[in-house]
Amino acid sequence: MGDFVTTRQTSYPTAVAQVYEAIKRRILDGSYRPHEYVRETGVAKELEVSRTPVREALRELVTEGWLEAIPHHGARVTAWTEQDAQEVFEIRLLLEPLAIHRAARHIQAAQLKQLQQLAKRMELLAEQAGDSARNDIAALNHEFHRELIRASGSQRLATVLDMVVRTSVTRRNLQNYRHDHVLRSMRHHREMLVAIEAGNAQWAENVMRAHLLAARDLHLNFEDGGG
Repeated sequence: MGDFVTTRQTSYPTAVAQVYEAIKRRILDGSYRPHEYVRETGVAKELEVSRTPVREALRELVTEGWLEAIPHHGARVTAWTEQDAQEVFEIRLLLEPLAIHRAARHIQAAQLKQLQQLAKRMELLAEQAGDSARNDIAALNHEFHRELIRASGSQRLATVLDMVVRTSVTRRNLQNYRHDHVLRSMRHHREMLVAIEAGNAQWAENVMRAHLLAARDLHLNFEDGGG
């Protein structure tokens, strides 16, 4: 599984940041579906804020590509095309193995410990059934990949990957994964960390590549109706 979105650093008032994160989270977990309109008044009422911070948050989300502005209608969730998904996997297959290769050489002990804790939490959740556990795994998977890329020590690499990935194909497909697919992903995560701890950059890189190829294959099967 591969999904990460860098935590937003902002000078906007706290209310705007909270609205921004709430809407983005709902896009990622599927609460807002592709092409669904995110209404300013509805969000303001639900989050108990004025319309001003909602308006600012929506503007920022449009700028970043999470939403698209439709004249005379408002802002709606950006839909992914199959070409978008293919391009993202191609770019990730080039850059994420590089990121983990660097992480195997530059990771700090505290970063490795945090990644091990995230992997353990996902493994425990993988033993459970139900949509709630899958959503929790998706959120932790997002954090796992984000922290792994941060451990590369390259802010440029992290920024480029964040720009490319945006909303994750894998996160949206997670509900379609069979249990053995989820367990395989957990094994990949664990093996990545073993390779990093051993300082074996090539091993870590190869596992990441296999991890992404497996995710891409599952995505293509889902799109073809064979998921």
